Amino acid sequence: MTANHSANRQILLKLLIASVMMFGFGYALVPMYQALCKVTGINVVTSKNDYGVRAFSPNKVGNTQVDYSRKVTIEFDSNSRGPFTFKPVKNFLEVHPGEMTEIVYEVTNNLGRSVEAQAIPSYAPKSATEFFTKLECFCFQQQTLAAHEMKKMPVVFVIDAGLPQDVKTITLSYTFFELGVGVPPAGSTTPKSKGV
Repeated sequence: MTANHSANRQILLKLLIASVMMFGFGYALVPMYQALCKVTGINVVTSKNDYGVRAFSPNKVGNTQVDYSRKVTIEFDSNSRGPFTFKPVKNFLEVHPGEMTEIVYEVTNNLGRSVEAQAIPSYAPKSATEFFTKLECFCFQQQTLAAHEMKKMPVVFVIDAGLPQDVKTITLSYTFFELGVGVPPAGSTTPKSKGV
């Protein structure tokens, strides 16, 4: 009886250790991915807090003025890695620097089961990244889609008036992928921009 009880304790301890290790590995995936993107310069991932600081920093107050003398074309790109139909409602918009703008992306889960998913943004040209401030974005958090559910997901952004004059076009690209089945290759999300 005690040998059986001891064996059960050992199994329970092993399962507990395995659970803690799996949780730790899952928790470490996002920072590892962000570090890889930063080192390679292939993709740009920014936290919601970073966007908030850039958007509302007192040092950036002058950049909230709309520059009506200038237009920048924002192209919208989408990629999906998994059972999704994913696209922007418009392929491009012309915006004035400093103007708050909204674009909507639509995603449909094509499976007969619910899925957890995440979107990762990237920008072209890379030099435009620091001038592209998102105030609201579906990429800030994981998305849960029920079986065959379609969602409209907004992105609210501002282009900083300090954007270099030679940048006429910025491409915002998202890769939307199912969680738990592997992270998409970072190189696959870098869009090619036209007219910059």
